[in-house]
Amino acid sequence: MKIKSANFVMSNSNVTKAPKDRIPEYAFIGRSNVGKSSLINMLMERKDLAKTSGKPGKTQLINHFVINESWFLVDLPGYGYAKISKKKRTIFQHFIENYFKEREQLVCTFVLIDSRHDPQKIDIEFMQFLGETQIPFCIVFTKADKLGSSKINNQIASYKKKLLNYWETLPQSFLTSSSTGLGRKEFLDFIDKINEDVAGDFK
Repeated sequence: MKIKSANFVMSNSNVTKAPKDRIPEYAFIGRSNVGKSSLINMLMERKDLAKTSGKPGKTQLINHFVINESWFLVDLPGYGYAKISKKKRTIFQHFIENYFKEREQLVCTFVLIDSRHDPQKIDIEFMQFLGETQIPFCIVFTKADKLGSSKINNQIASYKKKLLNYWETLPQSFLTSSSTGLGRKEFLDFIDKINEDVAGDFK
């Protein structure tokens, strides 16, 4: 897939106010500081489409971007950031949960995982929520450039093995690096294929 256009549409905290366009939608979510904004910018070949920050918890709304005038990319608030107040975390959880339960255009969610870390309880619980809600998702391992090739392969294999303690089969996964562009083609080809498969559902 060639990215011809990528434009910000709106931000909100109420799924009922999200765009009404009947086109496929892909959500990006993960723990704060997982490199979500950098990954989105790498995929779209834009430096500042999604706002990056050295301060975790920057994204606090549902952000819609329309890509190639044919599908939505949705940048969701990160979860698990301890320095965000308890009240704000509750609000995030509420409108994020509503988004996943009510957004009919959503066809796939990309759960971002820092490839350097072992499985975290909050990630496992979130993936279980998606499974229970019957929302298709993929795992996206980020920051692959931070580890050597042999070490990263061993780390991912170990991560997947541990996930099998919770899942009978694992969803598709991608290994990415915002710095090197690793995984970009595979990622966009995957979205392209899904768009073709669901085209009839959006007519």
